[in-house]
Amino acid sequence: MNETLKRSISGAVYVILLLSSILFSTESFFALFGLFLLIAVYEFCNLIQVNKIFPMLFGIILYAAVTLVSHYNNITEDTINQAFNTNLEIAINIEQLNIVLLVITLVVSIKCILFLFYDNIQKISTSSKYLYLLGYIILPFVFITKISFGINDYNPKIIIGLFILIWTNDTFAYIVGKSIGKNKLFEKISPKKTMEGFFGGIVFAVLAGYLISKYYIRAKPEFSEKSILIWTSIAVIVGIMGTIGDLIESKFKRIAGVKDSGSFMPGHGGILDRLDSVIFVAPIIFLFYQILNYVS
Repeated sequence: MNETLKRSISGAVYVILLLSSILFSTESFFALFGLFLLIAVYEFCNLIQVNKIFPMLFGIILYAAVTLVSHYNNITEDTINQAFNTNLEIAINIEQLNIVLLVITLVVSIKCILFLFYDNIQKISTSSKYLYLLGYIILPFVFITKISFGINDYNPKIIIGLFILIWTNDTFAYIVGKSIGKNKLFEKISPKKTMEGFFGGIVFAVLAGYLISKYYIRAKPEFSEKSILIWTSIAVIVGIMGTIGDLIESKFKRIAGVKDSGSFMPGHGGILDRLDSVIFVAPIIFLFYQILNYVS
């Protein structure tokens, strides 16, 4: 099959699967990203050369546990009590849990950035491998699901809007870089990325953020200006942090000596290649939401 056709078909299947699961129900959204988590952990274990079974089990159990106590607390309590004939009460402060998980993730994110920019780091210690698995791969999937709830209820427009911003940034970074790019952004890690493409991607992402707020989110008139500011700010975060996330994954692949994280998506590589930006951006967006909620 022609490579371009193969890439187009697998890309279309990915987008349709993603959008349909997000729009169909909260449960289908959780299920799809649970599946993506398993594949991402599998691929990352291949990159860093560790046994896959324990990280995959730990990752999906942690993801499921946090999801259940965060969004299905009462149902989980009733199910456990009926199954084991007990009077168990799950009393977990979700806000405190979120803070603990966010701090762990942000600390690992900083470690990832240092890993990216320090050229002498070419070998990863065993302890660092498992730390990256937790804070760079597993916990970001938890935050992808959490930011989809905004302030209270599940809002598919939030996560769809985030993916639109990421796709816009990636697409126009490539187009602008290909057209007028001359100055390399980070040649040692990603030779094709340029400064012009980087800033071009951010500009078009900001424009997309404005359009998303104005015509897709459609906030009430009294919140319109605030919504535009929020979404254009998220676009800037996506442009900067999404690119860093892409570069971090590229460094892991470079150390592993591979071009793609996997072959799950023909013509595109692995699922980690498709989600490298969003998993690095999601905890930052969640922090951004918490700051907005605190100051408003």
